Amino acid sequence: MSDSTVIENDTWRVGLLPHLGGSVAFGQVRVKDEWVDVMRPTPPDPDIPKQTASYPLVPWSNRIGHALLRFAGREYQLRANWPDGSAIHGAGWDYPWSVVEHTGERAVLEFVSHDVYGVNWPWSFTARFTYAVDGDDFVWTYGVQNTSHETFPAGFGHHPYLLRSVAGSADAVLQVAASRAFALEDSLPTGPAGTVRAEADFRTPRPLGRDGVDDCLTGRTDERLAVIEWPQTVRLEVLADAALQHAVLYIPAHRDYWALEPVSNANDGFTLDAQGIEGSGVFLLQPGEMRTANFRMRASALA
Repeated sequence: MSDSTVIENDTWRVGLLPHLGGSVAFGQVRVKDEWVDVMRPTPPDPDIPKQTASYPLVPWSNRIGHALLRFAGREYQLRANWPDGSAIHGAGWDYPWSVVEHTGERAVLEFVSHDVYGVNWPWSFTARFTYAVDGDDFVWTYGVQNTSHETFPAGFGHHPYLLRSVAGSADAVLQVAASRAFALEDSLPTGPAGTVRAEADFRTPRPLGRDGVDDCLTGRTDERLAVIEWPQTVRLEVLADAALQHAVLYIPAHRDYWALEPVSNANDGFTLDAQGIEGSGVFLLQPGEMRTANFRMRASALA
């Protein structure tokens, strides 16, 4: 895309759309001297970040049920931005981000909430996300800083859409190192994490299938969160920091794309935390504190 900020090396070529919620435009891997999309490419004239290859989730991931944030005995009514009445995917994707650093292999995008009006969050924050290509790795680093005068709860993540088929391959084969999951009702957890339902259980590698999955996985068992293999084409290893305790796995039944989201907090994590349920993944940010975490996609061509 002509308006994207591009970073690349011999293995990866990545486009970024700072003006569109700090999103990722495309993620391509070199196979047989050609660039092939492994992430769902953004259409030529996108209107919203949800049409892109990925977008940042900050200062929380996934949903806040009924858009009602509970913290320290107080309630904050946020703006619902999803048909189910929840506040979803954070507040950063609603606004343009700035490019604060850009070299051939690295770009840093920043969003300063204090500089704009109407941000859907009770406290001010700065998000700084770094994207870099390093050998065979595409490295995503999340960062959020509390620029408010009081402590607040937070989380972060990203929403990478991947393709079912790459360069004409068969459907992707997926393995995810997660031993537990949250039982969900209308995408909100009903209690602590427990058994992974069969449709979402990819501890043993298998093709994506067509069952339909939208689950929040946890209980990570390895630094290597996932392995994705497009047969005879490309293999991706997804390695993630321990702070990214959860992964939202979304596999729509009749689409040519799916998503694996390395995130810190569980769906509706603030409510879980307020209820004293362990494993929410919510962290507290003190005034002035910056929290970071990263994951990387390590690519190898199989063709």
